[in-house]
Amino acid sequence: QCTYLEIEQAERTHAVVLSRPAWLWGAEMGANEHGVCVGNEGVWTREPVGEDEALLGMDLVRLGLERGSSAREALEVITTLLERYGQGGSCKEEPVPFVYHNTFLLADRTEAWVLETAGRYWAAQRIREGSRNISNQLSIGREITAEHAGLRQRARSQGWWSGDGEFSFAEVFSLTHQPARMEAAKARYCAGKELLRQHAGHITAETFMAILRDKASGICVDSEGFRTAGSMVSVLPRDPALPCIHFFTATPDPSRSVFKPFVFVAGLKPVPQVKSPTFRDDPAKKIPRFQSTVDRRHELYRRHQAALELMERDQEQGQKLLQTLRDLEKQGLEGMKALLGGTVAPRPEELADLFFDCVEAEMKFYT
Repeated sequence: QCTYLEIEQAERTHAVVLSRPAWLWGAEMGANEHGVCVGNEGVWTREPVGEDEALLGMDLVRLGLERGSSAREALEVITTLLERYGQGGSCKEEPVPFVYHNTFLLADRTEAWVLETAGRYWAAQRIREGSRNISNQLSIGREITAEHAGLRQRARSQGWWSGDGEFSFAEVFSLTHQPARMEAAKARYCAGKELLRQHAGHITAETFMAILRDKASGICVDSEGFRTAGSMVSVLPRDPALPCIHFFTATPDPSRSVFKPFVFVAGLKPVPQVKSPTFRDDPAKKIPRFQSTVDRRHELYRRHQAALELMERDQEQGQKLLQTLRDLEKQGLEGMKALLGGTVAPRPEELADLFFDCVEAEMKFYT
């Protein structure tokens, strides 16, 4: 059972860790036990968005992670289900529908892909070196590695492409007049590309955390009542003997959040402090949907929000708290380097408690 649709079950699914809006089934981003990571962004294209309830892009993120043991396999899962069920339905917990199509980043220990969609149509590009970012717009041009079998025919039949010359997915399927929110995305995409270029050849987990905290570029949003809801950075060593380490904020606004490490091991300790409450008469599940609102904030979110208010009220106290949180994050990063460098060999039970312990430590600083 996905957010709106029920689809056929897979014979076996992989363990996943997800960062997601609490009201829906899918996820904005996450990882699975095989070191596959997927994240998505909204996009508007020449294909009309459907208000009819289908699969959300966020459902596809989770389905790719649950059913794909590699980035390529996750890509195949997503495109097969997209072609079969389509994408659509409101992506926001509000009575007025907010609908978009999706672009995805997929990576594992050895491969990385960008997948971009327009309705049931799609194009994918394998990223063989360097870095790549996405930001609410089509960005795959002529470098298409795989595509929907009817993609070019669709473009010709709609009069979007003559069939002459090289085919560029972004040029053919992008809207001529972008919505205002996509105009802002252009600048954000270019800024993200530039920040990655500046660190080319020596990009670390810290580099990504700094980029995700960058406010000048619009990558980290904290204005007009809209705030970056959660952030994730994953380190995927090529050596399969080493664990993949995934850092999650589990709280909004990464510039004032802590990236906490998570490692897949047996016997993981549950972390109820970052699990949103459930509701018997959930307004997201009753039809018509979203007629009332509920407070979905989990315990860490509530305490974090109270701390943010303190930071705004008392600058000095706020700076002190922020420094303490940064020190906590640094400990996690140093622990990761020691683990991947082979200088420490933590017991499996220590890794099983890792994320829980970091959340607990953060909660203590808030009280």
